[in-house]
Amino acid sequence: MAVTYDFDLAHFDFAVVHNWLTNSYWSPGISRERVEQGFRNSALCVGAFCEGQQVGVARVVSDTTRFAYIADVFVAEGYRGRGVGRELVRQLMNHAALREVSMWCLMTFDAQGVYETLGFERTRFPERCMICYDKSKAQK
Repeated sequence: MAVTYDFDLAHFDFAVVHNWLTNSYWSPGISRERVEQGFRNSALCVGAFCEGQQVGVARVVSDTTRFAYIADVFVAEGYRGRGVGRELVRQLMNHAALREVSMWCLMTFDAQGVYETLGFERTRFPERCMICYDKSKAQK
């Protein structure tokens, strides 16, 4: 079974994508509206398809110049371990629209080995990396 990759959101099955992401460890319970909004406002999205069915997805948030953050990489269970996730990320990184990007980021709980083959490495300077989970503090 050949897997194909497509950047056209019109071909995405957002019911399937929502089901994956709402049940994932990084976005449990996320609404379908927020999933679609995130994809539609991303710099680029890619879907993996086999025989017309969506089997994977990934997206990138980027300024298309210096920074790109790869998010929501998900591969359906029956297609894991076949290189689909790696290829989704490769498709994003090699796309002409993101050719100028010099720094690529992603976060993963358990797939470091998948992405290391594409040149990703663990953060060199973790003491510089900061994340805000509660933006209400910025409103004070």
